[in-house]
Amino acid sequence: MTSPVTSAVSTPVITPVSALPARADVVVVGSGAAGLTAATRAADAGARVLVLEKAALLGGTTAVGGGVLWAPANRLGAAAGYADSREDAIAYLTAATGGTVDPEDVAWYVDRSGAAVDWLVENTRVRLTPLARPDYRLAWPGATEGGRSLDNDAFDVGSVPGLRDAIRPTSYFPLLTMAERDALNGAAPDAALLTRRAEDGARTMGGALVASLLVSALERGVTVAAGARVTGLEPAEDGAWTVTVAGAAPIETGAVVLASGGFEWDDALQRAFLPHPVVPISAPSNEGDGLRLGLRLGAAVAEMTTFWGVPVITPPGQVYDGRASGRMGNVEMTLPGSITVGADGRRFVNEALNYHDVSHVMGAVDEHRLEPKGLPAWLVVDDRYLRSYPVAGSTPGQGPDGMVTADTIEELARRIGVDPAALADEVARFNADAAEGVDRAFGRGASAEDRFLGDDSITPNPCLRPLTVAPFHAVALHCGALGTSGGLATDRHGRVLRFDGEVIDGLYAAGNVSATLFRGAYPGGGSTLGPAITRGFAAGEHLAATFTAGSAGCATTAPAAQEILA
Repeated sequence: MTSPVTSAVSTPVITPVSALPARADVVVVGSGAAGLTAATRAADAGARVLVLEKAALLGGTTAVGGGVLWAPANRLGAAAGYADSREDAIAYLTAATGGTVDPEDVAWYVDRSGAAVDWLVENTRVRLTPLARPDYRLAWPGATEGGRSLDNDAFDVGSVPGLRDAIRPTSYFPLLTMAERDALNGAAPDAALLTRRAEDGARTMGGALVASLLVSALERGVTVAAGARVTGLEPAEDGAWTVTVAGAAPIETGAVVLASGGFEWDDALQRAFLPHPVVPISAPSNEGDGLRLGLRLGAAVAEMTTFWGVPVITPPGQVYDGRASGRMGNVEMTLPGSITVGADGRRFVNEALNYHDVSHVMGAVDEHRLEPKGLPAWLVVDDRYLRSYPVAGSTPGQGPDGMVTADTIEELARRIGVDPAALADEVARFNADAAEGVDRAFGRGASAEDRFLGDDSITPNPCLRPLTVAPFHAVALHCGALGTSGGLATDRHGRVLRFDGEVIDGLYAAGNVSATLFRGAYPGGGSTLGPAITRGFAAGEHLAATFTAGSAGCATTAPAAQEILA
């Protein structure tokens, strides 16, 4: 079902850089979910808001990805019949983060993410549906079987002139909602449905989230510019800010929200902060612009070695925005008839583990070889698997470009550069267990969260089937990133902090440019966008309250906004 739109938008979706206003109450840098949420919420109070997007198209990594947000104890899940509570949510998030997060911050996230969801569904074009997707650690206290991960309904982008062409396309996700994708059971999507949605002008997943937020912002009079790279940010003597945009006159503003994404596409920043290289599959415009702006202003940073991880397949020719990219490979790893091995030809992980944790195991050092366990890694499958399931978007029966094929496991091992005896032994061990539906080495398929992305038609374990049908195939897997998750330190209002804990007045950050509240943990599907939207909402709410108080003649932490209004 596509959400219909009868919009009050009468202005162009994108304002040219040459026509940018000289003044604004709030400038938001970045047009993903975090930035658009902050912009829309601030505009609720009547603030004049300007969104500046560096790339030629809007939406950032949100538009590229799945669009799911993790919001525990939300009212939509409760209305759909999922069992949850504030107490369970706090218990689970505490366990998921290993007790490293301040209990008040845990409670804050549970409460504010729920408030953000309420605001979205009551006051914006966003339409969310709870998924029957379990938390990623069901054995931990407070975990639930579903309802905390929220999907976006399909959105009609063709009904607002210019909207379809303004939002960046997804890199490879089909025009399905995440609920529809989850229900595929490993099969290929309905081609007729995809064609119909493309013709009708529908977006799904992250594209639907961006479109609905963008229309909501435009209806409130928010000005949005693309191709507007912010090259300078300086505090003025009167407490205002001067924002420098390439190709435009300086802009005066009372407050700035940095929501420009992470730094995963910048090689120098990767080398400086991450524990090992990662292959990004996010928006290539995520090059650390906002991080650098904050650092120049004396901002503190935190969690800089963390990233939102995912195993990635990189078929030759997989290009996005002119940059070599890839596709998530976690579903392929989970389905029966496959194993994943490292450079030694041995399995090293439960392949059905959630994608974030798999990626971190890939980078962990093997205690015997003193090398990363899964850098490189290979997905090894038999021909029955290849005929049953898509691999990196290929048609079942046809592997993707770059797939290696051989008539025997030993010959396949030689072709991919691993020890033939080791791989043959590993396949034999796995096959013996898979025939019984049990993975004695890593417990694959033993939990409900493992089985969620398996093939229900395979019994007794939807994640296990022996590799017996020649020829055999292998495709390289890489440790990838949906984005970095370390960045500028903020308080609960999203205000950027210095290393002494003092607030930088008028400067906010949300999304992957800011440090993750989760401390590198990934509690459930949507753990990237959940915090991004929650912090964007918190920043926008604080700005709205500040703006309203200032308009009433009260004291404000950003007095320059009122001077600019005058």
